[in-house]
Amino acid sequence: MVRVTVWNEFRHEKTNKAVAATYPSGMHEAIAAHLRRSGDLQVRTATLDEREHGLSARAVNETDVLVWWGHVAHDDVSDEVVARVVERVWAGMGFVCLHSGHFSKPFKRLMGTSCDLKWREADDREILWVTRPGHPILAGVEDHFVLDREEMYGEYFDVPEPQETLLISSFTGGEVFRSGMTWTRGAGKVFYFRPGHETFPTYHDANVLKVIENGVRWAAPTGAVEPVKFGKREKGWLDRRSEI
Repeated sequence: MVRVTVWNEFRHEKTNKAVAATYPSGMHEAIAAHLRRSGDLQVRTATLDEREHGLSARAVNETDVLVWWGHVAHDDVSDEVVARVVERVWAGMGFVCLHSGHFSKPFKRLMGTSCDLKWREADDREILWVTRPGHPILAGVEDHFVLDREEMYGEYFDVPEPQETLLISSFTGGEVFRSGMTWTRGAGKVFYFRPGHETFPTYHDANVLKVIENGVRWAAPTGAVEPVKFGKREKGWLDRRSEI
């Protein structure tokens, strides 16, 4: 079983009637409900206003893949929790960052850049084009899919050059954006996936949910998630042959 935690600020749903109507149980539950339909994913959710943001040391240590959505309250996330998450990624936990989570503390720390971009909040049509057919994150996805209403994100997106660019979006206004990218940080895999503005029903779209599900499976560690041990080595390998 892959242990998944879906994390969400869960602030918009409490203050915006349109968001609450679209996601009555929160965006995290819309995503988690889809993931739970699979028999090999063990899914829990966590939100900002829970104790330790629902990301206690035990919760993080029992997570194989962390899915993250944040927007208006990035600064409210405890630096202690951020360090806990980032260290777990370095040790092998997968991290799937969604939409405006590009400005979250964990993602920015993992990227080491501003993670800034251009944006326009409007009813833009978004076409997501597959650039790496056959990649496991894109399993079951055609060469493109369309979201009739989304927020525009545009280049330049200030992130390190990705290992893989899987999706490129084009928008009604002519802008383009690298909407699916992967990196490795330490032993952990990181996947950024762009769609997900809170006022649109993006997390009810079958293609979006399929990409998130595939991203979770791709980011899952293949072995135990354990911190790398550092320290002084007393003997070289050749000196230890008689001990082996």
